[in-house]
Amino acid sequence: AAIRRDFAFDVIDASFFFPDGPAAVALGRRFGVPVSIKARGADVHFWGRQPATAAQVLAAGRAADGLLAVSAAMRDDMIALGMPGERIAVHHTGIDHSRFAPAPRAPAKAALGVTGPLVVSVGALIPRKGHDRVIGAVAALPGVSLIVAGEGPERSNLEAMIAAEGLGDRVRLTGAVAHDAMPGLMAAADVMALASASEGLANVWVEALACGTPIVVPDVGGAREVVTDPAHGRLVAPDPAAIAAGIADLLAAPPDPAAVATGAARFSWEANAAGLYDHLRSLGGR
Repeated sequence: AAIRRDFAFDVIDASFFFPDGPAAVALGRRFGVPVSIKARGADVHFWGRQPATAAQVLAAGRAADGLLAVSAAMRDDMIALGMPGERIAVHHTGIDHSRFAPAPRAPAKAALGVTGPLVVSVGALIPRKGHDRVIGAVAALPGVSLIVAGEGPERSNLEAMIAAEGLGDRVRLTGAVAHDAMPGLMAAADVMALASASEGLANVWVEALACGTPIVVPDVGGAREVVTDPAHGRLVAPDPAAIAAGIADLLAAPPDPAAVATGAARFSWEANAAGLYDHLRSLGGR
């Protein structure tokens, strides 16, 4: 209300579906302005299916004047829940290509104290991200190291798994990594592997490609919209054996980093900003 007194905004943009979406719709009605809500992943895949929140998510989606989906696959999932497809536009993620770009791999590895093949897995330490499956895959690849960047409630379980498998010398849990340090981590890796059970369109997929690092991911969410060429990586079944096979394939015949990076070229901040501007302007002009 204080912001509204000082600035007569034309549209409300909610960047996550729950709880932001229902709140944005209520505020839009209060102030008489249109509302846009963006679906990114768990905000629809999780909150859109929980008994306590599903009705709120669907009601917000139906009441919003405009909707955005981070991938075409996410748009399909929103429609399947009962949201109006004619109001949903696909709005891909954007990354900063001045930071995420190919860099010499050997110095980047040396900075991390790693020699030999390196896989990274990036994401919160929660069951849905499937870090245990990536650890299981690396266990079957002698001489390959793994760095898992992220923090969360699964840390103790993953530490126990690493100890039980005798992988303490090859698998490292770094905890949370500052975003400024992420380009160096991605550039050091030969492969970025993430075994998520669900995603919208993960930023880390695109960030890895921009650094010239191919990815191994399950065929979930917008993965097919990112891995559009064999140089970009492999889509695999979400089990350790399939993930290990995908990693081994890329290590045996590493794609040229420049070719890998082409997979991220269209995911830019500039394209993201232009698309969002056009979307919000169309709503604000009503």
